[in-house]
Amino acid sequence: MKRVINVVEDEKDLNELVKRYLEKEGYAINSYLTFDEAYSNIDEHCDLWVLDIMLDDKSGFDLIEEIKSRNKDIPVIFMSARDKEFDRIIGLEKGSDDYITKPFSPKELVLRVNNIMRRVYKDDERIFIDGYEIDENQRVVYKNNVPIDLTTKEFDLLMLFVKNKGTAFLREQILTKVWDENFYGSDRVVDDTLRRLRKKMPKINIQTIYGFGYRLG
Repeated sequence: MKRVINVVEDEKDLNELVKRYLEKEGYAINSYLTFDEAYSNIDEHCDLWVLDIMLDDKSGFDLIEEIKSRNKDIPVIFMSARDKEFDRIIGLEKGSDDYITKPFSPKELVLRVNNIMRRVYKDDERIFIDGYEIDENQRVVYKNNVPIDLTTKEFDLLMLFVKNKGTAFLREQILTKVWDENFYGSDRVVDDTLRRLRKKMPKINIQTIYGFGYRLG
């Protein structure tokens, strides 16, 4: 199942932008524009809160107190247009895990969310990438909670790229790491397996480096 994130931001366009980027990363998002909306759903299941500090007549500081009174371990990220050390300190004192100053890159927020999810839920081997959810223990990939049927080598190839995101691999390197250094077949098996993987997972951003090999971007 997808990790659930509650986004509380009173600026509608920014709220929608954050929601869209986090959903693309594979999270389930509940978005709220006001303190009251968020508070009315505070007891619903959630894995992480992303809170704006300034919320109508109340604040994210008020909301984090309510959140932590129910579950002190749930992670919280603050967003604020105020880049003040005082606000950062208050946020930390109240139990926040991170603080990001507006304007910020949505990709930066996604990276911070992913880092916190990995740290807080480190016993859970699920990985979220390009809108897919990977359960490494069970060796299953999900898209919108629907399992994708991968062969053993397709899954192994996927995990090579996922665990080495940004690293470019020659076909020969992939053959050695995913198949075996004593494999006597053609390196075209890499291309064929990747073609099938891309067909089953069309959103996965595995890039072809012409004249060299492949990498996950």
